[in-house]
Amino acid sequence: MKVGFGVPVSGSWATPENMRRIARRADELGYHGVWTFQRLLYPVGNPMGPVYRSVHDPVVTLAYLAGVTERVRLGVAVLNLPFVSPVLMAKQLATLQEVSGGRLDVGLGLGWLPEEFAASGVPMERRGRRGEEYVGLLRRLWTEDVVEHKGEFYEVPRSHQDPKPATPPTVMLGGTARVALERAGRIADGWISSSRADLDTIDQQIAIVKEAARQAGRDPGALRFVVRGVTRVRPAEEGPLTGSYDKIRRDVEALAAKGVTEVFHDLNFDPEIGSPEADPRESMRRAEEALEALAPR
Repeated sequence: MKVGFGVPVSGSWATPENMRRIARRADELGYHGVWTFQRLLYPVGNPMGPVYRSVHDPVVTLAYLAGVTERVRLGVAVLNLPFVSPVLMAKQLATLQEVSGGRLDVGLGLGWLPEEFAASGVPMERRGRRGEEYVGLLRRLWTEDVVEHKGEFYEVPRSHQDPKPATPPTVMLGGTARVALERAGRIADGWISSSRADLDTIDQQIAIVKEAARQAGRDPGALRFVVRGVTRVRPAEEGPLTGSYDKIRRDVEALAAKGVTEVFHDLNFDPEIGSPEADPRESMRRAEEALEALAPR
């Protein structure tokens, strides 16, 4: 089991200095990766909760952290692919892969917030078909000398897009519906769970992804299964990845037994930390304590 950590991207503690401190210390402690997430808008009156109220851009954040870390991998879970063209995303991620020395892990999602689709000028309909075309086009832009594409959703005139990454970024897909899980097994390098995933039954979702990979002639053992760990250090409370440090470590071990290959502890999703109203000094104190206590052994 590989263990990662979410850097401060949401709420009052999400400052450049705190991002740098967490990422550098995670690098020193041997964490496998540091992770970000995306939220474009917080519609007025939406009940999503404080974690989504104030969120930095994940790609810019990872580019910043690429320059202040050396070994730790850099992940986003997830970028919602409908909101930008595949040509733009391919260019940005190829550059980030190069400036980071090949450390990029990309989670892609289809989006779920209607207001973000409206503001981006794209329809919510046929997201799954759009996603399949998008991922295929990304891979072509990263590997083929000349790309020409005319699909259902995107068109690329016969073109070069250089420089190409020496090694293409890892691409994993999110999603919880059966069709999304099967898509991950067919075309992606792995699957990333959402912040609302039922971790007690996650082995069932992993099994769907693996079976789809088998049916597509792919090796299910080569896939990564990453859990966004909504981690709450609350000794008096119970729940997945909630409780004392010993309890949280036992929960991570239980996830490994269910087929999860990586967990990253994300304190951004604790409203006592990842909220605009939280005390940033106290949030960092708690986060740095957790970073030390939950470090890979």
